[in-house]
Amino acid sequence: MQIHDLEKIFLDKIEREIKIEPRDWMPDAYRKTLVRQISQHAHSEIVGMLPEGNWISRAPSLKRKAILIAKVQDEAGHGLYLYSATETLGTSREETINDLHSGKAKYSSIFNYPTLTWADMGAIGWLVDGAAIMNQVMLCRTSYGPYARAMVRICKEESFHQRQGFDILYTLSKGSREQKDMCQDAINRWWWPSLMMFGPKDSDSTHSDQSMKWKVKRMTNDELRQRFIDMIAEQVKVLGMILPDPNLKWNESGKHYDFGEINWGEFWNVVKGNGPCNKQRIAARKKAWEEGAWVRDAAAAYAEKRKAKAQKTELEAA
Repeated sequence: MQIHDLEKIFLDKIEREIKIEPRDWMPDAYRKTLVRQISQHAHSEIVGMLPEGNWISRAPSLKRKAILIAKVQDEAGHGLYLYSATETLGTSREETINDLHSGKAKYSSIFNYPTLTWADMGAIGWLVDGAAIMNQVMLCRTSYGPYARAMVRICKEESFHQRQGFDILYTLSKGSREQKDMCQDAINRWWWPSLMMFGPKDSDSTHSDQSMKWKVKRMTNDELRQRFIDMIAEQVKVLGMILPDPNLKWNESGKHYDFGEINWGEFWNVVKGNGPCNKQRIAARKKAWEEGAWVRDAAAAYAEKRKAKAQKTELEAA
């Protein structure tokens, strides 16, 4: 079959909302786009464990500690789902992780900011996970089957994470003056980075147009960002707090909230590796990978032993 015919079949599946599966023919550019996006997503889940894991031992109660442990455990699972989805595209996990360690692959810029107080655990859950859900719900309908199916479970768990974060902030907002100030401070520091999570504005995005045509993405960066702002601008009223944007106001004619200009210089600086915690995050991941080598070697040796035993049993039975 000619390439032209294969492309026609591929595009016809996309148009008819039929999922593209690992053994299906797909353009090299489509495969490359998926590897980049899914691996970046996987890296974000794994690196995202670091700022929260930092607070497990300092959580204010046993209940909060147990919830945070469960959440960090969920993030590890999300990373594994997504690394597995990447492997269906012909890229090994080791290659994917090496790309992260070398700086070739990226992860969400949001995880390069420090967690300074317990209130940051609330802000991350409410704002960061809230922004992630806004984007990920759309990915449940992405055109690549393994990615879409992984996202269904991830989104269910992320919804609990957002509720947990909001509950932390809600409790602080009803507490002492110091607790209220801590709550507002966390919102102030995490608001703008959470808006950057949706990626650059559409006019500066190099991948959005093609990803939309292939239905890898269902909405543009700016559309998702606007939805998020409209949601959070209402929810913050329940907390009795304010968002740190003097230009935030309801647009009656457009039926959405107008907002101020994002500091894109900061965004690109963090993406390029110059954020507050970039070097710290990569160093932590490299250390974990190196110290976990013996576990991977042991698992591989065990698998090889089981395989040899199974082959021996088959030969004896024959």
